[in-house]
Amino acid sequence: MDLDEIRRILELMEANKVVELEYEQGDKRIKLRRSDEHAPAAVAFPPVVASAPPLTVVAPPPTAETAPPARASNIVEFKSPLVGTFYRAPRPDADPYVNVGDEVGPDKVLCVVEAMKMMNEIKAEMHGIVREILVKNGQAVEYGETLFVIEKK
Repeated sequence: MDLDEIRRILELMEANKVVELEYEQGDKRIKLRRSDEHAPAAVAFPPVVASAPPLTVVAPPPTAETAPPARASNIVEFKSPLVGTFYRAPRPDADPYVNVGDEVGPDKVLCVVEAMKMMNEIKAEMHGIVREILVKNGQAVEYGETLFVIEKK
């Protein structure tokens, strides 16, 4: 593993807000950790093959037919801060944290995302009203996937 590979890994860690990474290939092993109290604890990446070329995905430019409808400036798409399983309530027999139409504040828990057997409470971080819930209870979610649509107050 050369210095350029380590730099690329560090850039990926920063871009995805990963705090800790362990990587092993053959007899080589590296463990990287950075300080960031707001990031998820750890994320596992599949091994990087040095000889594989980087993948590039090019999407066609949006046209009038495919462009998403414009949203009002106070409408926010609340995205998942990590990969995991989405849960609307703390337990299967409990009421959901929020429903469509509920008012939320910065400290209001919207949902839980389970990642690596850890339950991560996801807070609204803003004042507003929940207008849409876009994922189902128990659904797997990706980093950056829109979970809620919130009308900011």
